[in-house]
Order: sequence, then structure tokens, then C-alpha cells
Amino acid sequence: MPQRPEHRRRRPRWTAAVAAALLAAAPLTGLTGGTAQAAGGIADRAYIADSADDTLAVVDTTSHGIVGSVPVGHTPGAVAVDPAGTRVYVANLLGDSVSVVDAASRTVTATVPVGAFPNSLAVNTSGSRVYVVGSNANTLSVIDTGTNTVTATVPVGVWPSAVALDPTGTRAYVTNYADATVSVVDTATNTVTGTVRVGAGPYAAAVRPDGARLYVANADDSTVSVVDTATFAVTATPAVGQLPHAIAVNRAGTRVYAANYADGTLSVLDTATNAVTATVPTVASPSALDVHPSGSFLYVVSASANTLAVVDASTYATTATVPAGGTPAAVAFVPVLPKADVAVGLTAQAPGLIPTYVAYTLTARNNGPSAANGTTVRTALPAGAAATNLSTGCTAVANVVTCTYPALANGATATSSFRVPLNLLSLGPVKATATRTASSPTDPNPANDSASASCTVVSVVLAFC
Repeated sequence: MPQRPEHRRRRPRWTAAVAAALLAAAPLTGLTGGTAQAAGGIADRAYIADSADDTLAVVDTTSHGIVGSVPVGHTPGAVAVDPAGTRVYVANLLGDSVSVVDAASRTVTATVPVGAFPNSLAVNTSGSRVYVVGSNANTLSVIDTGTNTVTATVPVGVWPSAVALDPTGTRAYVTNYADATVSVVDTATNTVTGTVRVGAGPYAAAVRPDGARLYVANADDSTVSVVDTATFAVTATPAVGQLPHAIAVNRAGTRVYAANYADGTLSVLDTATNAVTATVPTVASPSALDVHPSGSFLYVVSASANTLAVVDASTYATTATVPAGGTPAAVAFVPVLPKADVAVGLTAQAPGLIPTYVAYTLTARNNGPSAANGTTVRTALPAGAAATNLSTGCTAVANVVTCTYPALANGATATSSFRVPLNLLSLGPVKATATRTASSPTDPNPANDSASASCTVVSVVLAFC
């Protein structure tokens, strides 16, 4: 099995057997989960890349047993599932390829050549692109999932080891093991727009669900770098167990889990304080982990014992240990994308005894469960009307008022207001309609995306709403 390139920093003290297993055990990357559902896919499944068997194991997440196996390429080392749960992507370390697996039929439907020694991969939230690091090629390959072809190859740092995507899919973060950096890739232009220096031997990465923090497991100095994704500054570097080899964040964004390969432990970090709150024993040589979409348990796989451990996320106790194939290198649950239900409200009133305008109040309430970003609401006024006295964040063009709300926490409500002079409204019934036109993540409830307010104009100085 090929060795990592020599470089001048301290190397971990691995035996030959451990080094071989570690090379086969690629860091977990992919989408993070939510509740256990996947539109059109198989929700109660997880997938394990068994590098020694050249197979993808299918796990029933209720019984925790292996219920199927799919032959893939040479030495599978990383796995990620598309947001619909219908396709599984497997990076084959010694095959220099990605196997595309149909989840329903459990068959390989395509094999995509990528950069040499593909060590990690991730699927964007739309399912349209897969990002694959080629460790021996120093590249990030971009796969179009519609055609299963590589549409871009991005040069990154030296011996890239992992890729993680932000929730919007606009950035890819690539850890470069040999030069202790993270390359920040703009996914619109497929170019590196920044480089962040982190700890020694960065080997795995995970992004908090709100996108505000990147967590990097530094294998060579046994730390985690906490990166502020707005400034790209490292804000904390907590020490964890020996040789952290995989890392994951729970859906709530409150806990980070690092699997420490050399001492067989699991470190738990509180994201509010960046402090390690627990270090617990787990399987020998933990090579990968993932958090179940419900947040109630984790899967941790052992590259040396060939087992899968089920770890309770509250007590950190191992509740089950089951066989996991030959040298399990990566594990991934079927993901569930975050959702934010933005409800729109609109009211109107004609204030005073002799009103001269109609006052409109627009609300956007985030019913959650995730934070909402980039919310835009457009209000169509009656023909010929024009708005005045607009709140900050609102603009008017002709008879359309557009209000934007950059960020809405779960449960938060934003309010805007504007006026329409009565002399610009026709006599009789008039109606304004507000509609949410944009927000992220996905809004699951279109029924409350619009609201209307009606008034009756009697004269230029009299109206009823």
C-alpha cells in the first residue's frame, strides 16, 4: 500500500500494521444529518467502506446489523450519501476512482476516475456535485452527478486528506496533511480563495451545521483547530486524545466528537466553550465515526478489530458492538438536510380619523427547526401604487416592495413596515400580497409562504382595512 510522502515534521509512531490500516481508513466526510428521513431514499441505513474486502457494507440502523454488501473498487476508503439517500459515493484509494452506488438496487451504476489516492469525499446539499480529494495528486476533483464526470480539478495543498462543505455549498474546506493548512475553495469558481494554517498533520474536518465554525482534527499534535469561517482565524486549539483521525459534529451544533486512533478513545467537545468535556474509551483503532441524524447515538468503526460500535450520545456508553467487515475505513448515515420554515404575515391599517395613507406591517417568522439565512419577501401592491417610509432592509421598485433578512434564528421574527399614500390607490377594494421568494436552508412548508392584506378606499382621505 502506498505510503504518505515524507516531510520534515514529526511523524506519528505507527507500527507497520497500524500504518497500513490508517492509510486504508480515510476520514469521514459528507453531509451531516437531522431527523431520520430521506425523500425518495432509504432512511434507516448507514454505509461502511470495508477497505480490505473491496466492498460497501449496508447497515440497518435499527438492528445495527449488516444487511447487505456491494462490491466496489480497489480499497474503498471514504463514503458519502447524497441528500435524497438514493446514491452512495465510495472513494477507492488504490483504484483512483469513485464508485456510484444505487441505494435501492445496491449496484454500482458508474465508476468515475479521479485524482490519485482519493482519500475523502463530500456531496453538496443539492446533490449536484461530489468533491473528492486526491491525496497523491494534490487536487480536489469536482464530479457532476448528472453526468458522473469530473468537470473541474482544483490544485490544493500538499497531501490533501479531507474535504468538508459548508451548509450553503458555496465553500469546500480541504485539509492538507503535509503542509498543515486548510485550503478554502469557492465552489462557484472552483478556485482556492484562502489558506488557513492549522495544527500539525490535519487529517479530518467537519463544519458546524450553521456554517460558522470549521473543526479540524490535527493528527500529528493531537489537537483540534477551531476555525471561525467568517474571518478564517483559529479561535481555539483544544488538546484531544492521541492521533485524532476522524471528527463529526451533531446536528444541533452543540457537540464535536473526535475519534483518537492511537489510544482508542473518543473526545467530546462543547462547541460553546471549545473545551473537552469527556474522554471515553471506545473501539481499538477508531478509524471513522458519524453521528446518527437523530443525535441520539454515534457509529464508531475499528480498523483493527473490524467492528462497529454503537455509542450512546448522552452517556457515551457503548451499547452494542457488531462485526463490520474487513478493515472498515469510513461510515456515513443517510443524511437529512436542515430545514427552516419561514412564515410570512402581512397586515394593513388606515390610521387616524382622516387617514392619508395605508400602513403595512410585514413579518417573517422562522418556525425552524434550523436557522434561516438570506430570507427575501416581496410584496406586490396594487397597480400604480408606490411605497414610502420603508424600513431598513426594504427597497421599492414600481409597485413591488422587497425586504431582506440576512439571518433569522429558530423562533425569531423580523418585522418591516412601509406606507402607501391613498391618492395612489384606486377607489374600491385594494389588495397587497407578500410572498417569500428566497431563504436557506430548504423551507418545508409552502403553505405559509405568502399572506395578503385587503382595504377598501372610499376617497383620498378615507379608507377601511
